[in-house]
Amino acid sequence: MATLPYPCLAFVTDRRVCRQRTLEEVVGAAVEGGADMVQLREKDLPAGEVLSLALKLKEVINGRALLFVNDRVDVALACGADGVQLGERGLPVKAARSITGGRLLIGRSVHTLESAVEAEQHGADFACAGSVFPTRTHGFADAPGPAFIKGIASNLRIPVLAIGGVTSGNVASVMEAGAAGCAVITAISLADDPAEATRSLKAAMVAPGASGAHAAPPDRGTSR
Repeated sequence: MATLPYPCLAFVTDRRVCRQRTLEEVVGAAVEGGADMVQLREKDLPAGEVLSLALKLKEVINGRALLFVNDRVDVALACGADGVQLGERGLPVKAARSITGGRLLIGRSVHTLESAVEAEQHGADFACAGSVFPTRTHGFADAPGPAFIKGIASNLRIPVLAIGGVTSGNVASVMEAGAAGCAVITAISLADDPAEATRSLKAAMVAPGASGAHAAPPDRGTSR
């Protein structure tokens, strides 16, 4: 089974916000720029189309990054993905672990400390926590900032990825708060140059002062 890189930059797909580029083009550019993970997240597509897209992205990635499928454990197994990202109210981690038989890394999306602790207790390999900063759907009132990540990361031994409004301008703050990396959509998909945007994010993640500047914290950055 694959391991989670540290620090980890995950590109989460949304084919509707690619600025008239194909999703394959954007994914290829993100991987070229140094993305460590691609999360296929196209909730409106039926399973057959998700599988077809996953196989195309797997060919584009060509082993240069991890491929995760959101929610669909069956599709993740069918396409030979590296992992599955489960929604907070999606399939229980224990059930996914039973189905996959240890063949996939399992991430859990969380929005509270309680959910994060539960995800770890039930066997998740990492938690994806957010929304951290304001986004198109979450305003300032709903964005707790880096303190949210610090509260979760300080209570877990599994890696925590920050999601929601993360950019090259603020990613260092979540790394300093204890994040093992971040997951982004529009910071890459809407950029004029997705590859360069990815490189900028990666550089900011390991800037002096960020927790990812030297080595992973003990017991973090590796899978179970």
